[in-house]
Formats: sequence, C-alpha cells, structure tokens
Amino acid sequence: MAGGSVPQKRVPQRYDPKNIETKWQDRWEAAAAFQVQDDDARQKEYVLDMFPYPSGEGLHLGHVENYTISDVVARYGRHQGHNVLHPMGWDAFGLPAEQYAIEHQIHPRDAVSKNVEVFAGQMKRLGWSYDWSREINSTDPDYYKWTQWIFLKLYDRGLAYVAEVPVNWCEGLGTVLANEEVIDGKSERGGFPVVRKPMRQWLLKITEYAERLLADLEGLDWPEHIKQMQREWIGRSEGADVTFRLGITDADGDEFTVFTTRPDTLFGATFCVLAPEHPLVAKITTDDQRAAVDAYVAKTARRSERDRMADVKTESGVFTGAYATNPVQGDQIPIWIADYVLMGYGTGAIMAVPGGDQRDWEFAANFDLPIIRTVQPPEDFEGEAWAGEGLAINSGFLDGLEVPEAKAKMIAWLEEQGVGASRVTYRLRDWLFSRQRYWGEPFPIVLDADGKPTTLPEDALPLTLPEVESYKPTGTGESPLAAIEDWVNTTHPVTGEPAKRETNTMPQWAGSCWYYLRFIDPSNPDVFVDAAKEKHWMPVDCYVGGAEHAVLHLLYARFWHKVLFDIGLVSTLEPFQKLVNQGMILAPSYRVSEEDKTYLAKDALEFRENTAFIKATGEPAFSIVEKMGKSKKNVVNPDDIIQVYGADTLRLYILFMGPPVADKLWDDSGIQGVHRFLNKAWRLIMGDERQTARARSTEPASGDARHALHTAIAGTTKDMDALGYNTAISKLMVLLNTMADLDPVPEDMLDAFLRMLAPFAPHVVEEMWEATGREGLASLAAWPTYDEEALKTDAEEYAVQVNGKVRGKLVIGAESSDEEILVAARALENVAANIDGKQLVKQMVVRGRIVVLVAK
Repeated sequence: MAGGSVPQKRVPQRYDPKNIETKWQDRWEAAAAFQVQDDDARQKEYVLDMFPYPSGEGLHLGHVENYTISDVVARYGRHQGHNVLHPMGWDAFGLPAEQYAIEHQIHPRDAVSKNVEVFAGQMKRLGWSYDWSREINSTDPDYYKWTQWIFLKLYDRGLAYVAEVPVNWCEGLGTVLANEEVIDGKSERGGFPVVRKPMRQWLLKITEYAERLLADLEGLDWPEHIKQMQREWIGRSEGADVTFRLGITDADGDEFTVFTTRPDTLFGATFCVLAPEHPLVAKITTDDQRAAVDAYVAKTARRSERDRMADVKTESGVFTGAYATNPVQGDQIPIWIADYVLMGYGTGAIMAVPGGDQRDWEFAANFDLPIIRTVQPPEDFEGEAWAGEGLAINSGFLDGLEVPEAKAKMIAWLEEQGVGASRVTYRLRDWLFSRQRYWGEPFPIVLDADGKPTTLPEDALPLTLPEVESYKPTGTGESPLAAIEDWVNTTHPVTGEPAKRETNTMPQWAGSCWYYLRFIDPSNPDVFVDAAKEKHWMPVDCYVGGAEHAVLHLLYARFWHKVLFDIGLVSTLEPFQKLVNQGMILAPSYRVSEEDKTYLAKDALEFRENTAFIKATGEPAFSIVEKMGKSKKNVVNPDDIIQVYGADTLRLYILFMGPPVADKLWDDSGIQGVHRFLNKAWRLIMGDERQTARARSTEPASGDARHALHTAIAGTTKDMDALGYNTAISKLMVLLNTMADLDPVPEDMLDAFLRMLAPFAPHVVEEMWEATGREGLASLAAWPTYDEEALKTDAEEYAVQVNGKVRGKLVIGAESSDEEILVAARALENVAANIDGKQLVKQMVVRGRIVVLVAK
C-alpha cells in the first residue's frame, strides 16, 4: 500500500489483563474521567441502573450483565459527545440487611458498610464508568432525612394515613411481608410460617393516582409487556356497584355491596361469595355452619393473597347458612365464603353468575348450585360458561338487548331503584407502608396520649435510628424500636405534652422511590434537589434493571414522582423515559434425578462426551438449564472469570451472548472465543512474543478496505443505537479479520476499530490507544463517522431462484439494469440446465438480493 508507515516504538509484550486493567482504573480515577458537570452545554444523557442492595455474596453475573449494559450505553453517549450522568449508590435499608446482620451477629450498619466496600471494589474492577463523586446510600441520615421530608409532604396532602388492615404477619421474621414475599404460606426468606391478621399500619393513597399512573404509561419508551403488567396491576374496570340486602325484608338491616363489570347478568346471579375476612361473615353465619366457617377462615389466614389469586384449580368454599336478596327479581340466594375472593380487592364480595363466568360455573357445579344463562351463546358453542357478546336471555326487561345496551339499561334501573350505581374501580390498593423492624427509615411522627399522629417539624429531621444492642424482632408484632423507651418517649412538638414516637419503620421501597433525584444533587444540605439541576437532568434517559421490578418499584417511584410534580418540586410527569430490562443468565444445573430436587455441585461431577456423571455412583446426572442461583449450585463467580480472563473479556462475552433483553445460556467455551478475539486484536496492533505488530500506513483505507471500514462503522453505529450489542461485536470481529488480511493496516481503519471497541473492552483499548500514539483517553474519544458513498459497492451478489430453489449465485456490476441481470442469471450453467426447454412465466429482480425465475 502506498503512503508512509507509522513507526513501532515499543517492545512487544503479551496481553496481560491484570496489569492493564488496574493501570487504567487508576488512571480514570486520577483524571476524574467520568465525573460530570451540571453546567455543561452539551446534550445531557442520564443513564441509570436500578441501584442494588449490597448483599454479603457480592456481585453475581446478573449484576454484571445489568451494569455492563448501562455502562456501554453511558460510554457510547460520551463517544457521541453527550454530557453523561451515570451514578451509583446503595439501597441498603430493609429486611435482607437486617436478617444478614442477625445471622452474622453484627450491626446492620456495619454489615452494610462491609458489603458496600466489596460491591464497590468489584464494580471498579469491571471498569464501569460511574461518577463515584455522586455515590449515595439510603441508610445515610443525610439521605433519609429527605426520604422523611417527602413523607411529610405526602402526609400534608392527605396521602398518608393509619388503618387496621389484614397483613401477612411472619412471626419468625417479626415483621409484615408483602404478598410477593410469601410463597405457599411461608416467607420467601427463611421459610417461616405466615398468617393473615389485622394490624395497625401506615398506608399511602396510591389509589388516588391510579388513573394518571395508567394514562401516563402511553408516553413511555418501555417494553410493552412491562407496561401491560402495570396496567393489569392497576386494573381499571368500568361497571356498577350493586347492593344485596340480607334476609327477607329490608328491616333485617344488613347489606353488602358487590362491584361487577357485567351488571347485565344480574338475573343470572344464583349465589354470592364473601371473602373469609369480610366483617359480615361472623355476624351472618348460622349456628349449624359456625364450625365449618371458622375452620375455613383459619385455614385461609395461613395463605397469602398471592397464593389465593394464583390458585385457579382448587374450588373450595363453605356455605354460611345465610341468604341475600337478588335486587333485580327478589330471589333469595345463598351466601358462601371462598378464599378466591379477597377483602382487599373491590368490596370483598362478589355476585356469582355461573352461566357467564367459568370459575363461578365450576364452583356451582362442585356445590350443586343453580346455573342460569343470561347471554345467548353462539349456536356452535359447546363449552360451559359463556362470557362473550350476544343477546340477553332469561333477563326480564333486558331480553333481546345486546350486551352494551343491556349494561346501560341495568345500571339506569339500579340507580332508579336506589340499589346500585355506575362506578369505575381499580384493582390497585393503597400501599402498605410500614414494617415492624429496626433497619428502616423512622417515621417523622409522634403520637399523643390518644394515639393521634402529629408530624415532626422539618428542622427536626433527620430523625435517626437509636443505637441499640438488640435489633431482633420483639415477637409481639411491634418493631424492635418499641422496646427502646429512651427513644420512644418524647415530647409532643405542638402541645409540649408527653408523647411517643411511631415505632414502625418505612419499607425498603421508600429510599428507592426518589434516589434518581438525589444523584442529581447528592450533597445539598438545604433541599432534596436543586430545581435548576433537576430541570436540566430529568427525566432519566435510560433506566436499566430487571423485569422483577416491573410493578412494585416502578409503580411506587412513579407515584412519588407524580406527587412531587403536583407540589411543583419536579419538572417532569414521569421519572424514567426509557426502560431496558436485561434477560436472565442461564446455566445448566445438576441433580441426582428429575424427582430428586437436591442440587449437585460441579466438583461432585465428572464430564465425559458432554454428559455429566455423578462421581460417587458413576450414574448420569439429571441436567436442566435454568436461571443461575446459589441454591442451584450453578452460579459463576465474576471474580473467578476476571482472575482468568480479565474484566474486558467478561464484559465483552456477557454482551456477545445475545441481545440485552434476551435470556442467555452461559458457556465456558464461548468466553474463551471472545478472549481469543481480544488476543488477536492485541497481537495485530501491539505484537507479542509470538507475533510482531502489524505495520500501519498513514494512507487512508481505499477500495475494498474502505468499503469494509465504512460498512462496519455504519452497521455498528446502527446496532449501538438499537442496543444490539451482540451484533455490534460481531461486526467488530469481521472488521478485525479484514484488518488481519492487510499489510500494512490503514491508520484510519485501526483508529475506528479502537473507538468502536472502547465501550465494550475499555481497558485494553486504552492501552492500545496510548501505545499507538493517540492523545487523551480512548473512553472520551469521538465516535467514528462513515461516508455514505463508501457504502456503495461496484458489484452486487444475487441468489438466483428457479421455481423456489436457489440454483446459482450471480455477481454483477451494481449499475447493471434489470434486463442485464436477468440475461446474466439465465446464462448461469446450473440455471440454464433447470430452465432448458421450459417456458419462463415469471422473471423478477429484487435489487441487491435475489433473481426469481418461474418456469413451466
């Protein structure tokens, strides 16, 4: 190749990730390379991870995937010239930290500090480009002062209140659990029994924001299935409330209300079902049914609401002995209790229409209850319940009407008769916001002698946790704080009378509801976030985290954000504009047999011809691919991978395995292939003891090399914009192969390769960047641009099909006309043999792709 060459000035050394990676991590830190300025005029880009709970086990590969995705987003943004905010902190309050501390007999604060040190060290070893100057911790009083302050704002707006509500009480853990923390009647953590019982709790009125939480999903760049999960959790329904009176006459007094989305089917309501917790159950149950009802209520108390909702196969229930009056025709219908009806959803009572609901049909069939159809099914319908459209039947004044007209007419009749009304309802319930544990944010609340709550003044914040010797559960249902009299007993901030502090603490979700705002202004002692900085940085442009947070965290954070918006404290309607959910990392796990759920560690196995055998018995092990987990003994420790291959290889491989959003199967041989790719790049550019570095030419790439270079830049740029990191890496591998065939290598080709590889393998790229005489940091270098003209090629390749089968390939000049292409295609030897003596009935050219011939 013509042109000057670039001299090689260094002694070749082999690729040694250990020395390289530590060197560049220190350099980045010394240069404050990733610290961001708020007054920068460049386009802002806020890239955020769902900040982690720092567990004692340290990072797992799920963390590595999550944080590598966000790091590449952030690094690519910097390459594009954006002002990128990419911070990290710790969500360290809550039950996991408290339980870890109890198990290890240390204070939760010390456990958190130790675990944070481990996490932060691992993160830095992986080269994630966080702005550590903005590090926050939800357990820092300077942080949770503002969590308490936001609670005061919620309280002042009437959005926080106290009520007696049925909760999942776990004696073993000494606290209330969310439905998601209870599995088969036991705590997810520890496997302790859980029962339902009423307790005094703080709640937040998230239900007042239900409609806005639903409507504002439409403008978000989130995965559709995540938005759908939130829609279903909010559960908007239009229908009617219907009043059912007990007994034969109105004088009997008691009544209950049901909500139904199908008031048109009221003529088919042949029984009612109350939740076992419904306050009327004890009152209306007859003496002959008392024992059966009490036993069923006690049994239900041992099941979580999640289990009850998920169990669609079991038809269980008990007759109370009481009857209600169907308001539309006056029939007396029996009142049952069943655990599939929940007190927390709707009114805790339903009218059962077995002709129009399959679960009601099965319940009625199981207990020999009447079934009346109220909508005419199609003639060819052969099922049981019909819940679709059709004409009303067996429905008195509704007969002959279509479902929409029948609904409207029935609602009008109910309102006219004073026994019902039109209503919009939501499945969403108010947020249970208190926990009976020590390690959480204290409520800034004091209680007078009558138990009436009053807020602390803002200048009394933060209300800090007291130093205690024991933070174990009291076993009484109260928080451990309740036993600390010196802390509990205080003075009423208004009256000066003796008072007591609220001893419940906030849930783990509290600190994560607003942390994205504190990252913007982490050290401000006067406000939770400066208004100008908030307006500059919000919303978060890219939020990366697991789909397991699809509902609770995201819904709670959106709720708090909307309250802050209404107060005028934030400038955006939503906190997170774009959401990315990473897929799961899968790996084979091994058991003695499919039936035996005891997992085997790899050191108990030997592998022969891709089959795992149990060393102790010589028998083949049962293998299944599933999510990595400590209990399944199939985890891969990131530190072990870094020790062998280096952080750059781990980063590169975890993104090369597949699209960020897809589940991926870990493969030890796959990571070796990626490591070979980095070694190949190193030898080509740097040289080692086996191979001299390739000579470099100052002359720009030309001809096929120029086309390959600009094709790679264009394709990689498109992939990066779409988060298609696995295909971007593939294109870099192809480009490296092209470079390996050139001697010397054009300097502009090498330069572009390094810039595009930098987000994925930043340490080794920095080393090669410096060694090849480039200035500054590769991590901050501009992204390469491509020339559209260079993407054009002098020739195009066509697959030639005859009657649907490819019979040849044609390479022809890009400027050739369709007729010239057809003539050349027909002349190909194999094509000619397949059309000889036949009539061509169709000839078509799809430019740049295929020639289609149909012959008879």
